Amino acid sequence: MNRQILRKYFIMGSQNCDKDPVKILETAALGGITAFQYREKGEGSLTGKAKLELGRELREICRKYHIPFIINDDVELAEALDVDGIHVGQDDQSVEVLRKIFPNMIIGLSVSNDEELAKSPIELVDYVGAGPVFSTATKTDAKEAVGLEWIQTLRGKYPDLPIVGIGGINTENAASVLEAGADGVSVISAIAKARNIESAVEQL
Repeated sequence: MNRQILRKYFIMGSQNCDKDPVKILETAALGGITAFQYREKGEGSLTGKAKLELGRELREICRKYHIPFIINDDVELAEALDVDGIHVGQDDQSVEVLRKIFPNMIIGLSVSNDEELAKSPIELVDYVGAGPVFSTATKTDAKEAVGLEWIQTLRGKYPDLPIVGIGGINTENAASVLEAGADGVSVISAIAKARNIESAVEQL
């Protein structure tokens, strides 16, 4: 996998937006994001047909700008939207099953500590999401922050593993995540809630 796609990895669902998510993604694409994850989850999120329709609109933007379109933990939507990748957490569909269903798809896995790492089939994933690096209020179910040390630990154990930092990352601290050994940073509110989205993407 081209690790460069992890450099500026934007995650968003309608529940994260104060404005039209389609316009937010288009502006972020113009600004230079390198990957996008559609994460329609949590309070206020869309379901059913509305979720699918928004996904289609966002998918088209990613195609237009040649940005990988990744879905968060939804096998049915992954097939319906013909996505480029799927990202799962420790309690979602197993990576082993996903790799059988989608042999050629990008698969990402969230890993937060040594215990999770020990039971994770790292050889089957294309990248890992390491975090939450910093405290975050965006995800109500987020785990306790693991700090930059966790990225350094992962990099030490897996020198060639593509790693993207996640959790509480913004324009102020993104550089420290890269310096710790991550290939990129993934953000939600740092872009979705930015006053100037293109400037925020550039600063990341």
